Amino acid sequence: MISLLMSSAISFVIVIFATPLAIRFLRRNNIGQFIQSEVEGHKHKQGVPTMGGVVIVIGASIGYFLAHFKIFTVGVGVGLVSQPLSDKAILGLFALVGMAAIGFADDFTKFARKRNQGLSKRWKFAGQLIVAALFAWGAAQAGVSTELSFARPFGIQLGPVLFFGLVLFMLTATANGVNLTDGADGLVAGSAALVFGSYVLIAFWQSRNPIFYGNEGALDVAVLAAAVLGASLAFLWWNAAPAKIFMGDTGSHAIGGAIAALALLTNTQLLLVIIGGLYVMETVSVILQVISFRGFGKRIFLMAPIHHHFEMKGWPETTVIVRFWIISGMMVAVGVGLFYADWVSGTGLANP
Repeated sequence: MISLLMSSAISFVIVIFATPLAIRFLRRNNIGQFIQSEVEGHKHKQGVPTMGGVVIVIGASIGYFLAHFKIFTVGVGVGLVSQPLSDKAILGLFALVGMAAIGFADDFTKFARKRNQGLSKRWKFAGQLIVAALFAWGAAQAGVSTELSFARPFGIQLGPVLFFGLVLFMLTATANGVNLTDGADGLVAGSAALVFGSYVLIAFWQSRNPIFYGNEGALDVAVLAAAVLGASLAFLWWNAAPAKIFMGDTGSHAIGGAIAALALLTNTQLLLVIIGGLYVMETVSVILQVISFRGFGKRIFLMAPIHHHFEMKGWPETTVIVRFWIISGMMVAVGVGLFYADWVSGTGLANP
Protein backbone atom coordinates (compact mmCIF):
# COMPACT_ATOMS: atom_id res chain seq x y z
CA MET A 1 0.00 0.00 0.00
CA ILE A 2 2.84 2.40 0.85
CA SER A 3 4.45 1.78 -2.54
CA LEU A 4 1.16 2.74 -4.24
CA LEU A 5 0.99 6.01 -2.34
CA MET A 6 4.67 6.76 -2.94
CA SER A 7 4.40 6.04 -6.65
CA SER A 8 1.40 8.31 -7.10
CA ALA A 9 2.73 11.08 -4.84
CA ILE A 10 6.19 11.21 -6.42
CA SER A 11 4.87 11.33 -9.97
CA PHE A 12 2.33 13.98 -8.95
CA VAL A 13 4.97 16.22 -7.37
CA ILE A 14 7.33 15.86 -10.33
CA VAL A 15 4.67 16.68 -12.93
CA ILE A 16 3.06 19.53 -10.97
CA PHE A 17 6.41 21.35 -10.72
CA ALA A 18 7.95 20.27 -14.03
CA THR A 19 5.00 21.29 -16.21
CA PRO A 20 5.49 25.08 -15.76
CA LEU A 21 9.12 24.60 -16.79
CA ALA A 22 7.95 22.69 -19.85
CA ILE A 23 5.47 25.45 -20.68
CA ARG A 24 8.23 28.08 -20.65
CA PHE A 25 10.54 25.89 -22.73
CA LEU A 26 7.85 25.15 -25.33
CA ARG A 27 6.83 28.79 -25.59
CA ARG A 28 10.42 29.87 -25.99
CA ASN A 29 10.81 27.44 -28.90
CA ASN A 30 7.39 28.26 -30.41
CA ILE A 31 6.16 24.68 -30.05
CA GLY A 32 2.44 25.28 -30.02
CA GLN A 33 -0.82 23.65 -30.99
CA PHE A 34 -2.27 23.90 -34.51
CA ILE A 35 -6.06 24.18 -34.32
CA GLN A 36 -8.61 22.87 -36.82
CA SER A 37 -10.33 25.82 -38.50
CA GLU A 38 -13.71 24.04 -38.32
CA VAL A 39 -13.85 24.43 -34.54
CA GLU A 40 -14.66 28.12 -34.20
CA GLY A 41 -14.57 28.17 -30.42
CA HIS A 42 -11.04 26.77 -30.31
CA LYS A 43 -9.23 29.43 -32.34
CA HIS A 44 -7.93 31.08 -29.18
CA LYS A 45 -6.00 27.88 -28.46
CA GLN A 46 -3.76 28.35 -31.48
CA GLY A 47 -0.16 28.36 -30.30
CA VAL A 48 -0.79 26.99 -26.79
CA PRO A 49 2.25 24.83 -25.87
CA THR A 50 1.83 21.16 -26.77
CA MET A 51 3.80 17.89 -26.38
CA GLY A 52 3.10 18.07 -22.63
CA GLY A 53 2.71 14.31 -22.66
CA VAL A 54 6.50 14.11 -22.34
CA VAL A 55 6.18 15.44 -18.78
CA ILE A 56 3.50 12.85 -17.97
CA VAL A 57 5.67 9.98 -19.22
CA ILE A 58 8.81 11.18 -17.43
CA GLY A 59 6.97 11.87 -14.17
CA ALA A 60 5.15 8.52 -14.19
CA SER A 61 8.35 6.62 -15.01
CA ILE A 62 10.36 8.27 -12.23
CA GLY A 63 7.51 7.84 -9.77
CA TYR A 64 7.24 4.14 -10.57
CA PHE A 65 10.97 3.46 -10.18
CA LEU A 66 11.48 5.54 -7.01
CA ALA A 67 8.54 3.80 -5.32
CA HIS A 68 10.70 0.66 -5.23
CA PHE A 69 13.20 2.18 -2.81
CA LYS A 70 12.76 2.22 0.95
CA ILE A 71 14.72 4.48 3.28
CA PHE A 72 13.24 3.01 6.46
CA THR A 73 12.11 -0.55 7.15
CA VAL A 74 10.15 -1.55 10.25
CA GLY A 75 12.27 -3.79 12.45
CA VAL A 76 15.43 -2.98 10.52
CA GLY A 77 15.78 0.77 10.76
CA VAL A 78 17.21 3.33 8.40
CA GLY A 79 18.84 2.05 5.25
CA LEU A 80 18.29 2.18 1.51
CA VAL A 81 16.56 -0.98 0.33
CA SER A 82 15.36 -1.65 -3.21
CA GLN A 83 12.42 -3.85 -4.11
CA PRO A 84 12.38 -5.97 -7.29
CA LEU A 85 10.58 -4.82 -10.42
CA SER A 86 8.09 -7.18 -12.01
CA ASP A 87 8.34 -8.11 -15.69
CA LYS A 88 4.67 -7.32 -16.19
CA ALA A 89 4.92 -3.78 -14.85
CA ILE A 90 8.02 -3.14 -16.95
CA LEU A 91 6.02 -4.35 -19.93
CA GLY A 92 3.28 -1.86 -19.09
CA LEU A 93 5.87 0.89 -18.79
CA PHE A 94 7.17 -0.09 -22.22
CA ALA A 95 3.68 0.35 -23.70
CA LEU A 96 3.47 3.80 -22.09
CA VAL A 97 6.87 4.93 -23.40
CA GLY A 98 6.63 3.13 -26.76
CA MET A 99 3.29 4.62 -27.72
CA ALA A 100 4.46 8.01 -26.43
CA ALA A 101 7.41 7.84 -28.83
CA ILE A 102 5.01 7.39 -31.77
CA GLY A 103 2.90 10.30 -30.56
CA PHE A 104 6.02 12.42 -30.12
CA ALA A 105 7.08 11.72 -33.70
CA ASP A 106 3.62 12.79 -34.84
CA ASP A 107 3.72 16.00 -32.75
CA PHE A 108 7.22 16.86 -33.91
CA THR A 109 6.22 16.36 -37.55
CA LYS A 110 3.33 18.81 -37.06
CA PHE A 111 5.74 21.31 -35.53
CA ALA A 112 8.25 20.89 -38.36
CA ARG A 113 5.56 21.31 -41.03
CA LYS A 114 3.80 24.13 -39.15
CA ARG A 115 0.37 22.59 -39.71
CA ASN A 116 -2.13 20.20 -38.09
CA GLN A 117 -0.91 17.17 -40.00
CA GLY A 118 1.71 14.84 -38.60
CA LEU A 119 2.80 11.35 -39.54
CA SER A 120 0.97 9.56 -42.33
CA LYS A 121 -1.41 6.80 -41.30
CA ARG A 122 1.00 4.26 -42.78
CA TRP A 123 3.97 5.36 -40.67
CA LYS A 124 1.88 5.77 -37.53
CA PHE A 125 0.40 2.28 -37.89
CA ALA A 126 3.87 0.84 -38.60
CA GLY A 127 5.12 2.29 -35.33
CA GLN A 128 2.11 0.98 -33.42
CA LEU A 129 2.64 -2.42 -35.02
CA ILE A 130 6.25 -2.54 -33.78
CA VAL A 131 5.23 -1.59 -30.24
CA ALA A 132 2.43 -4.19 -30.26
CA ALA A 133 4.74 -6.90 -31.59
CA LEU A 134 7.35 -6.23 -28.91
CA PHE A 135 4.63 -6.10 -26.23
CA ALA A 136 3.18 -9.43 -27.39
CA TRP A 137 6.65 -11.01 -27.36
CA GLY A 138 7.35 -9.58 -23.91
CA ALA A 139 3.98 -10.80 -22.66
CA ALA A 140 4.91 -14.35 -23.63
CA GLN A 141 8.21 -14.02 -21.75
CA ALA A 142 6.54 -12.49 -18.67
CA GLY A 143 3.86 -15.17 -18.43
CA VAL A 144 0.90 -12.92 -19.28
CA SER A 145 -2.21 -15.00 -19.89
CA THR A 146 -3.08 -15.42 -23.57
CA GLU A 147 -6.67 -16.40 -22.74
CA LEU A 148 -9.60 -14.19 -23.67
CA SER A 149 -10.82 -12.43 -20.54
CA PHE A 150 -13.49 -10.16 -19.09
CA ALA A 151 -13.04 -9.72 -15.34
CA ARG A 152 -10.72 -12.75 -15.47
CA PRO A 153 -9.80 -15.34 -18.11
CA PHE A 154 -12.66 -17.25 -19.73
CA GLY A 155 -10.55 -20.35 -20.34
CA ILE A 156 -10.55 -19.69 -24.10
CA GLN A 157 -6.93 -19.97 -25.21
CA LEU A 158 -6.14 -17.58 -28.07
CA GLY A 159 -2.70 -18.85 -28.95
CA PRO A 160 0.25 -16.69 -30.05
CA VAL A 161 -1.18 -15.51 -33.39
CA LEU A 162 -4.63 -14.47 -32.16
CA PHE A 163 -3.14 -12.99 -28.99
CA PHE A 164 -0.79 -10.87 -31.09
CA GLY A 165 -3.79 -9.69 -33.11
CA LEU A 166 -5.63 -8.82 -29.91
CA VAL A 167 -2.63 -6.90 -28.55
CA LEU A 168 -2.29 -4.98 -31.81
CA PHE A 169 -6.00 -4.13 -31.85
CA MET A 170 -6.15 -3.09 -28.20
CA LEU A 171 -3.04 -0.92 -28.26
CA THR A 172 -3.89 0.84 -31.52
CA ALA A 173 -7.63 1.15 -30.87
CA THR A 174 -7.18 2.53 -27.36
CA ALA A 175 -4.39 4.92 -28.36
CA ASN A 176 -6.43 6.25 -31.27
CA GLY A 177 -9.61 6.38 -29.17
CA VAL A 178 -7.89 8.46 -26.50
CA ASN A 179 -6.37 10.62 -29.23
CA LEU A 180 -9.81 11.32 -30.70
CA THR A 181 -11.11 12.26 -27.25
CA ASP A 182 -8.26 14.71 -26.70
CA GLY A 183 -10.04 17.72 -28.17
CA ALA A 184 -11.14 19.69 -25.09
CA ASP A 185 -9.16 21.11 -22.19
CA GLY A 186 -8.59 18.46 -19.53
CA LEU A 187 -11.03 15.96 -21.01
CA VAL A 188 -8.49 13.18 -21.45
CA ALA A 189 -6.39 13.98 -18.37
CA GLY A 190 -9.46 13.92 -16.11
CA SER A 191 -11.09 10.84 -17.61
CA ALA A 192 -7.76 8.99 -17.74
CA ALA A 193 -7.22 9.63 -14.05
CA LEU A 194 -10.53 7.87 -13.37
CA VAL A 195 -9.54 4.92 -15.57
CA PHE A 196 -6.07 4.57 -14.03
CA GLY A 197 -7.64 4.79 -10.58
CA SER A 198 -9.84 1.83 -11.46
CA TYR A 199 -6.81 -0.21 -12.52
CA VAL A 200 -5.03 0.63 -9.27
CA LEU A 201 -8.00 -0.93 -7.46
CA ILE A 202 -8.25 -3.92 -9.83
CA ALA A 203 -4.55 -4.80 -9.79
CA PHE A 204 -4.28 -4.27 -6.02
CA TRP A 205 -7.33 -6.49 -5.45
CA GLN A 206 -5.79 -9.20 -7.60
CA SER A 207 -2.59 -9.00 -5.55
CA ARG A 208 -4.62 -9.45 -2.36
CA ASN A 209 -6.37 -12.52 -3.78
CA PRO A 210 -3.58 -14.48 -5.49
CA ILE A 211 -5.30 -17.86 -5.26
CA PHE A 212 -8.44 -16.63 -6.98
CA TYR A 213 -6.75 -14.63 -9.74
CA GLY A 214 -3.32 -16.24 -10.04
CA ASN A 215 -1.89 -13.01 -11.45
CA GLU A 216 1.69 -12.85 -10.22
CA GLY A 217 3.14 -9.36 -10.21
CA ALA A 218 -0.26 -7.67 -9.91
CA LEU A 219 0.89 -5.43 -7.04
CA ASP A 220 3.68 -3.95 -9.14
CA VAL A 221 1.21 -3.38 -11.97
CA ALA A 222 -0.90 -1.43 -9.44
CA VAL A 223 2.18 0.64 -8.57
CA LEU A 224 2.61 1.51 -12.25
CA ALA A 225 -1.08 2.43 -12.59
CA ALA A 226 -0.76 4.64 -9.50
CA ALA A 227 2.23 6.41 -11.03
CA VAL A 228 0.33 7.28 -14.21
CA LEU A 229 -2.67 8.27 -12.11
CA GLY A 230 -0.57 10.77 -10.14
CA ALA A 231 1.03 12.14 -13.31
CA SER A 232 -2.37 12.56 -15.02
CA LEU A 233 -3.88 14.41 -12.06
CA ALA A 234 -0.90 16.76 -11.80
CA PHE A 235 -0.99 17.48 -15.53
CA LEU A 236 -4.72 18.19 -15.25
CA TRP A 237 -3.86 21.08 -12.92
CA TRP A 238 -2.26 22.89 -15.88
CA ASN A 239 -4.38 21.32 -18.63
CA ALA A 240 -7.80 22.20 -17.16
CA ALA A 241 -9.75 24.91 -18.98
CA PRO A 242 -8.37 27.31 -19.95
CA ALA A 243 -5.41 25.03 -20.69
CA LYS A 244 -1.89 26.36 -20.26
CA ILE A 245 -0.49 23.32 -22.07
CA PHE A 246 -1.76 20.40 -24.15
CA MET A 247 -0.56 16.80 -23.89
CA GLY A 248 -0.52 16.39 -27.67
CA ASP A 249 -0.36 13.05 -29.43
CA THR A 250 2.60 12.25 -27.18
CA GLY A 251 0.32 12.20 -24.16
CA SER A 252 -2.81 10.72 -25.73
CA HIS A 253 -0.86 7.84 -27.31
CA ALA A 254 1.03 7.20 -24.07
CA ILE A 255 -2.17 7.15 -22.02
CA GLY A 256 -3.96 4.95 -24.54
CA GLY A 257 -1.07 2.50 -24.69
CA ALA A 258 -0.84 2.33 -20.89
CA ILE A 259 -4.60 1.75 -20.48
CA ALA A 260 -4.60 -1.09 -23.03
CA ALA A 261 -1.50 -2.60 -21.41
CA LEU A 262 -3.10 -2.52 -17.96
CA ALA A 263 -6.19 -4.29 -19.31
CA LEU A 264 -3.98 -7.01 -20.80
CA LEU A 265 -1.80 -7.33 -17.70
CA THR A 266 -4.78 -7.60 -15.34
CA ASN A 267 -6.70 -10.01 -17.61
CA THR A 268 -9.58 -7.56 -18.06
CA GLN A 269 -9.45 -7.25 -21.84
CA LEU A 270 -13.16 -7.05 -22.60
CA LEU A 271 -13.91 -5.15 -19.40
CA LEU A 272 -11.88 -2.29 -20.90
CA VAL A 273 -14.79 -1.62 -23.26
CA ILE A 274 -16.81 -0.56 -20.20
CA ILE A 275 -14.09 1.08 -18.09
CA GLY A 276 -12.91 3.03 -21.13
CA GLY A 277 -16.45 3.56 -22.32
CA LEU A 278 -15.94 7.27 -22.95
CA TYR A 279 -13.21 6.53 -25.50
CA VAL A 280 -15.39 3.88 -27.12
CA MET A 281 -18.24 6.39 -27.42
CA GLU A 282 -15.97 9.00 -29.01
CA THR A 283 -14.54 6.47 -31.48
CA VAL A 284 -17.93 5.07 -32.44
CA SER A 285 -19.22 8.59 -33.10
CA VAL A 286 -16.44 9.11 -35.64
CA ILE A 287 -17.07 5.73 -37.30
CA LEU A 288 -20.82 6.42 -37.58
CA GLN A 289 -20.16 9.90 -38.96
CA VAL A 290 -17.84 8.56 -41.66
CA ILE A 291 -20.22 5.74 -42.65
CA SER A 292 -23.21 8.05 -42.78
CA PHE A 293 -21.45 10.78 -44.78
CA ARG A 294 -19.72 8.50 -47.27
CA GLY A 295 -22.64 6.12 -47.66
CA PHE A 296 -25.61 8.50 -47.57
CA GLY A 297 -24.13 11.97 -47.90
CA LYS A 298 -25.52 13.03 -44.53
CA ARG A 299 -23.93 13.80 -41.18
CA ILE A 300 -25.33 12.31 -37.98
CA PHE A 301 -23.50 14.82 -35.81
CA LEU A 302 -22.71 18.47 -36.42
CA MET A 303 -19.09 17.45 -35.97
CA ALA A 304 -17.27 14.34 -34.77
CA PRO A 305 -15.92 13.23 -32.33
CA ILE A 306 -19.12 13.71 -30.40
CA HIS A 307 -17.80 16.21 -27.84
CA HIS A 308 -17.41 18.70 -30.72
CA HIS A 309 -21.06 18.09 -31.66
CA PHE A 310 -22.21 19.52 -28.34
CA GLU A 311 -19.81 22.44 -28.64
CA MET A 312 -21.27 23.20 -32.07
CA LYS A 313 -24.75 23.14 -30.47
CA GLY A 314 -23.64 25.95 -28.19
CA TRP A 315 -22.64 24.13 -25.03
CA PRO A 316 -19.77 25.84 -23.20
CA GLU A 317 -16.58 23.78 -23.42
CA THR A 318 -16.40 23.42 -19.64
CA THR A 319 -19.95 22.03 -19.58
CA VAL A 320 -19.05 19.42 -22.18
CA ILE A 321 -15.89 18.47 -20.28
CA VAL A 322 -17.55 18.07 -16.87
CA ARG A 323 -20.47 16.08 -18.27
CA PHE A 324 -18.15 13.79 -20.18
CA TRP A 325 -16.12 13.31 -16.99
CA ILE A 326 -19.38 12.26 -15.33
CA ILE A 327 -20.02 9.75 -18.13
CA SER A 328 -16.50 8.40 -17.75
CA GLY A 329 -16.93 8.15 -13.98
CA MET A 330 -20.16 6.21 -14.34
CA MET A 331 -18.59 3.79 -16.83
CA VAL A 332 -15.60 3.26 -14.55
CA ALA A 333 -17.92 2.64 -11.58
CA VAL A 334 -19.89 0.07 -13.58
CA GLY A 335 -16.68 -1.63 -14.71
CA VAL A 336 -15.22 -1.86 -11.22
CA GLY A 337 -18.60 -3.03 -9.92
CA LEU A 338 -18.69 -5.84 -12.48
CA PHE A 339 -15.14 -6.81 -11.57
CA TYR A 340 -16.09 -7.05 -7.89
CA ALA A 341 -19.34 -8.86 -8.68
CA ASP A 342 -17.36 -11.47 -10.60
CA TRP A 343 -15.15 -12.00 -7.56
CA VAL A 344 -18.19 -12.46 -5.31
CA SER A 345 -20.02 -14.77 -7.73
CA GLY A 346 -16.86 -16.74 -8.46
CA THR A 347 -16.55 -17.95 -4.83
CA GLY A 348 -14.00 -15.25 -4.16
CA LEU A 349 -15.44 -14.85 -0.66
CA ALA A 350 -14.40 -18.41 0.07
CA ASN A 351 -10.81 -17.65 -0.96
CA PRO A 352 -9.91 -14.34 0.70
